[in-house]
Amino acid sequence: MTDLLDEEWRILESLLPPNWRALAGQTKAIQRARGPLKDPETLLQLLLLHVGGGLSLKQSVARARVQGLATASSVALLKRLRSSERWLRELGRLMFKSSRFVRPAHPPAGRRLRAVDATTVEEPGATGTDYRVHWSVGLLDLRCDFFAVTDARGVETYERVPVERGDILLADRGYCHRDGVAHVLAKGGDVVVRLHSTNFPLLAATSEESFDLLPHLRTLRAGAVGDWPVRFQAAGRLWGARVCAVRKSAAAAEAAKKKLLASASRRQTGPVRAATLESAEYIFILVTVAQKDLAARDALDLYRARWQIELCFKRLKSLLRLGHLPKKTEDSSLAWIQGTCCRRNSCGMARRSGRSSPTPSANAACKAKSPCRPLS
Repeated sequence: MTDLLDEEWRILESLLPPNWRALAGQTKAIQRARGPLKDPETLLQLLLLHVGGGLSLKQSVARARVQGLATASSVALLKRLRSSERWLRELGRLMFKSSRFVRPAHPPAGRRLRAVDATTVEEPGATGTDYRVHWSVGLLDLRCDFFAVTDARGVETYERVPVERGDILLADRGYCHRDGVAHVLAKGGDVVVRLHSTNFPLLAATSEESFDLLPHLRTLRAGAVGDWPVRFQAAGRLWGARVCAVRKSAAAAEAAKKKLLASASRRQTGPVRAATLESAEYIFILVTVAQKDLAARDALDLYRARWQIELCFKRLKSLLRLGHLPKKTEDSSLAWIQGTCCRRNSCGMARRSGRSSPTPSANAACKAKSPCRPLS
């Protein structure tokens, strides 16, 4: 290996768990010490060339052969990739566990703000979702503090996310389910979530009557903010919450209605209900934080910060190529996703520690005067 790749490997190795080599045997990524990929160091470097460097299997083994890493076939590397999913998953889990749930030095009011969401990953030729990556980041430092990989049936829910007392979890309406919100409250956390009015029945704060949201929204003028106490039933008990809302400008409301109508036409779901169209004139969220700790306008402003997790997904898909799988079998697909998440966490750790990129990437290999032609 060249001096540049040696340096990058040392950086990456310093970020790995102390027992990362032993884990290769424990997870059966390496079962017999024979062949060109007999040791964990060589295997992980080749896997990162393939998963993180954007190289095909044949390009990866060719690059490894030129750099003196190993002489292996693309078939051998594919077999090792398929058997390495557990190893890569465990490496990724342990790498961010060392800094998991690290609280910022000065969190607002002693609370930790987290954004939660999920994104989809498709295999080649797929017509729908094959896998779903569930992700959570701290808003003050944008560190990933939780991720999980499921198949397409792994729905978005707060119940999947570990919660600590004092956490405030921000999410879109896909997470607006009573059991999920109750899970967060039972753990001592709170939520700021886009309210799914038709899927989240609410009760009045002082009676057993249903809370009809639309008449309350109609009292707002453009730009005005509303804040109403409510309750909901879940897990065999009643929970308190608030609905915070703001009326959109006329232009924004019209754009939202056009988007709803266009979506219904594209999906051929039938006519849009009048109440749904009227609701598009407002932004309304469910908040469980006490009003004395978080005013309605501050809660609405805070919800806008949830967009940061969308930027995290954009980086994962555009820079780390997570969006589409170059694999066709379940074991190799899961290994690819786990390796990409592992690489993302190692890059973030290296950046925060002030060191260069820890991944022996294709570009770094090209800079090392390798005779291989750089990839565009």
